[in-house]
Amino acid sequence: MTNRADIAPVPLHLVHDDLAQAARRFGDSFRRTGFAVVEGHGIADAVIAAANDAARAFFALPDAVKRRYHQPGGAGQRGYTPFGIETAKGATLSDLKEFWHVARDLPEGHPYAPIMAPNIWPDDVLPAFRPALQALFAAFETAGLSVLKAIAVHLGQPADFFADPVRDGNSILRLLHYPPVPADAPGVRAGAHEDINVITLLLGAEEAGLQLLSRDGQWLSVPAPPGSLVVNVGDMLARQTGGQLPSTTHRVVNPAPERRHLPRYSMPFFLHYRPDWLIEPFVPNPELPPITANDFLLQRLAEIRLA
Repeated sequence: MTNRADIAPVPLHLVHDDLAQAARRFGDSFRRTGFAVVEGHGIADAVIAAANDAARAFFALPDAVKRRYHQPGGAGQRGYTPFGIETAKGATLSDLKEFWHVARDLPEGHPYAPIMAPNIWPDDVLPAFRPALQALFAAFETAGLSVLKAIAVHLGQPADFFADPVRDGNSILRLLHYPPVPADAPGVRAGAHEDINVITLLLGAEEAGLQLLSRDGQWLSVPAPPGSLVVNVGDMLARQTGGQLPSTTHRVVNPAPERRHLPRYSMPFFLHYRPDWLIEPFVPNPELPPITANDFLLQRLAEIRLA
């Protein structure tokens, strides 16, 4: 039986009420495990419910309809990515999932428009989809900015250090559907990997399965109490901090055989730097030369077979 990681929830209001305490508690959790659990995240239940309804409605569409919103050559960054494409770095089997990506809506003529493609929307079949996901994107970003304030203070930086690097960032809201699997399916729904971005915020899935790899090599389940938000450090932040905050390997395993007939849905938000932000470790390190966020992203997308 898999053990649970020792991650105590941190109320998000501490960022505003006692920033020093929030910095200590978030910082300790991230340094030990690469993960933190947020309670009282402030994302309204109605916003979450509308996004959940929209995601389930889309994934219930016929495969031929869903594939109309797949963009070949788009590296899976906008719209629909079919089942069986994304593959964890170094893995031979693709993940057992399909997903949809929602990105930032940029105004016409924005300087990042050549890099950050416009969203794809299924307005013709699901008119409620766009407003529901735009609302959740905005709510995730607000919560993420609060967590980044605590991280900045923990690292000895000004509280607003990350405000400019993530302004107009290439962030992604991912709607995930892991279909039911047969009893003899491979052991994981999503292979062991680290996230590319700055931090990831994940609303708890109804079906368990998220695990992190501890420093002593154990797979531990990540606690996600009802109403909580799981946050983990991505590779961009790990690089920026010179490894002070680790980007921890994690995966999604298949459930027990008696629950394999059930699908799994989740909605992670990958908070990114703006494309031209130079990721440069706080302490210079010749093994970690400066690299723009966009170049780093493109390298990693190629590694997971999306680009």
